[in-house]
Amino acid sequence: MRRSTASRAFVAIVTSAAFLWTLTLSVSPQLHERIHPDANRVDHSCAITFVASGSYNHSPAAAMIATPIRAVEFSQIAALNSIWIPPLFLGAHIFAHAPPALI
Repeated sequence: MRRSTASRAFVAIVTSAAFLWTLTLSVSPQLHERIHPDANRVDHSCAITFVASGSYNHSPAAAMIATPIRAVEFSQIAALNSIWIPPLFLGAHIFAHAPPALI
């Protein structure tokens, strides 16, 4: 019983240390590149890139950051006209009466 508890504790400590090391490398790209020389490539996939991307199915390519180009057709906002539509169900008074009373 004591040996089993010690082995479980050892496995838990090693697993926690490996996960914390993975989190540390996912935050620091320079440190990740020291461990993996091809870490800056698009096709690179490892546990660190999976943790950094938040997905274990695939690691998406890095997002390209570019300045947005303004569309000409959306540069002017058209004025909206409000139109009153009368409620259809209030004229029927269906819900105005109680159910019939049983005598």
